[in-house]
Amino acid sequence: MSARRQMLLALLLGGGVAAARAAPDQAVAAAEADASVQPERRLVFPRDHGAHVGSAIEWWYVTGWLAAGADPPDPATLPTQGLTGFQITFFRSRTGLAEALPGRLAPRQLLFAHAALTRLDAAPGRRHRHGQRMARWNGDPARPAVHAASTDTDLALAGWRLQRAPPAGSAEPGYSALVQVSEAGFALQLRLEPTQPILLQGQAGFSRKGPALAQSSHYLSQPQLQVWAELTLDGRQQALRGRAWLDHEWSNSLLAGDAVGWDWIGINLVDGGALTAFVLRRADGSALWAGGSHRAGTPGAAARNFAPGEVSFSPGRVWTSPATGGRYPLDWRISTPVGRFELAALLDEQELDSRASSGAVYWEGLAELRDSAGRRAGLGYLEMTGRAGPLRLA
Repeated sequence: MSARRQMLLALLLGGGVAAARAAPDQAVAAAEADASVQPERRLVFPRDHGAHVGSAIEWWYVTGWLAAGADPPDPATLPTQGLTGFQITFFRSRTGLAEALPGRLAPRQLLFAHAALTRLDAAPGRRHRHGQRMARWNGDPARPAVHAASTDTDLALAGWRLQRAPPAGSAEPGYSALVQVSEAGFALQLRLEPTQPILLQGQAGFSRKGPALAQSSHYLSQPQLQVWAELTLDGRQQALRGRAWLDHEWSNSLLAGDAVGWDWIGINLVDGGALTAFVLRRADGSALWAGGSHRAGTPGAAARNFAPGEVSFSPGRVWTSPATGGRYPLDWRISTPVGRFELAALLDEQELDSRASSGAVYWEGLAELRDSAGRRAGLGYLEMTGRAGPLRLA
């Protein structure tokens, strides 16, 4: 970024804050302290559930499926037609601007959030709805309306929230989330409770994303979350139950230089296990890097992490977005060390155009995983980026 553009952005985002230098405040000092993404770093909780404002990019990502009924539905036999899928993602991006300026308008960080709802039983044109929010943030975790706390998960943006705290009457921390997407006609309130230990991806939470060590992230997952949901859709309320998957990841490098995007799955398996698999792609479609993990559903099971050569994605049927021209394979053959699977998206139209906030266009949707005999092996989410142009974040 040129010096002239940096100055212009600082003026626009900072509301005209004077460019006089000042001593870095507490938020800046905290940012410098946690900028490191290194293989020897040991993740410590609950602190590492919180924001790492020194790193360049970070996200908290919750996806899942919901169904009607007072009791938890059986994912092995649940009819797909009655499913509701959801995505809630909070992003944080360090701007590199105004690091030494005081005041609440200093645009040190940008926060974005996306929310999407997929209703497989809805009328055509109303099955996939989504919204987005964006705000600048000076890095002060005490700001009530816009913040990302560093001590534990506590995110706020334009009335949307994601927090980690013990529910009433329990000592075990879970998550709560609230998004109100009036422009898309829905609101979603969630309570998510862990049923398994944290899954550290890669080497104790250090996850390679390319051939260079710097192309890495710290990455943790919480699969098989029990979900209680209150959905308000076009003014009508409904109580739902289901399962969810939460990812928290932070990094100083979004993509390797010759990568344009990735294909990724996070699947809650019907046997209680968890499967992650991803491939980072070059512009010609070839794989630059791949990885993932599997953890069996038995108590105390250890995770198996996959080497790059152990994972492959082979595309099948392709859907072309009429809005962006993005071409998305919606049927996949996925090979991993724990088996070969077929993955099928449960709805074609699950693209999110977030050029008004994060700058990215991507496909994020509810999908079914099937084993070699065609039986349902799991339900979860498929994510594809860089298929409507190279992935960029603001």
